[in-house]
Amino acid sequence: MRVLVTGGTGFVGSHSVAALMRAGHDVRLLVRRADRIAPALEPLGITAPMDHIVGDVTDPEPVARAVAGCDAVLHAAAVYNLDARASRATTETNLPGTQIVLDAAVAEGCDPIVHVSSTVALTRRGTTVTPDSPLSNLRSPYIASKAASEQYARSLQDWGAPIVIVQPGGVYGPHDPHLSDQMRRLKDVLKGRYPMWPTGGYHVVDVRDVAAVHAAVMVVGQGPRRYIVPGDHTHGRRLFGALRAVTGRRLPFLTVPSVLMLPITWSVSKIQPFVPFHIPADHEGVLINHNVTRCDDSRARSEVGVVPRSLEDSLRDSVRWLHEHGHVSVRQAGLTAGDLTGPSGRSPRDGGR
Repeated sequence: MRVLVTGGTGFVGSHSVAALMRAGHDVRLLVRRADRIAPALEPLGITAPMDHIVGDVTDPEPVARAVAGCDAVLHAAAVYNLDARASRATTETNLPGTQIVLDAAVAEGCDPIVHVSSTVALTRRGTTVTPDSPLSNLRSPYIASKAASEQYARSLQDWGAPIVIVQPGGVYGPHDPHLSDQMRRLKDVLKGRYPMWPTGGYHVVDVRDVAAVHAAVMVVGQGPRRYIVPGDHTHGRRLFGALRAVTGRRLPFLTVPSVLMLPITWSVSKIQPFVPFHIPADHEGVLINHNVTRCDDSRARSEVGVVPRSLEDSLRDSVRWLHEHGHVSVRQAGLTAGDLTGPSGRSPRDGGR
């Protein structure tokens, strides 16, 4: 099957390209910059030249050219950044891009058309959600953009379009080409920049499990479907406990009621656009934790057959990759850096800092 992938040089997209190619599919990419293809895909074992079209998902003309001749589409392109400075790009990209790509895929007769949504689109206070639960009514930029994008995808499903909605949680894992939001936050946790963590919790997944779901649902003739990617409900004690286990570090932190952190981080979000560096106090991150939305991912486990990696395994690989690529020091990576250090215990990447 010839599959168009948007966002194929990103974290989820690049792993999905690799999974699709392993499954025997022929992949075409829609990319904004061709020079990003090799750095994103070569670490995943893809070294051959890739068929690609240069263009943006918000521009109908290159999208139409990219979709032409394809049997299926995986729409993974989106702005995923909880930094308040990204709010405008989030609003201007996520919903318009989804509308343009899905419309073009439907017009081309593609089957299936996989839309990468997010569990944040299902965010509801203190609720366990399924893939079919009502969409969130929260109005913060990223959550609202993903809910609106999924609402559009659902409206096409209602008309019978063969759209598959896949809903991953916060994504960890190795080989992140551009250090996406969740992995940047993990790096900052290891660097001690998150001494406080809000109460609550959220759904997290491994990028390789997301890619496995995308490859598994790439089957013609199955009609509209929705899947939450299998993962782990995680809160501060769970996350820091797992990181302590895989790094051997103390990693002290203070749990703070999210209701107290919300007004503080909201104020920070108003200041952040005028500050040239990232302030580690993202309002939407606290808001997601505050809602404590749990996810029932049993449909993907039973119908697609994807069993998630443990949080510890995912974090171990994530931290090791962060160290290997110079994002954290050997001290910050702890035990995960053991196989990357020499006889002296000094890291070739950072001099054993």
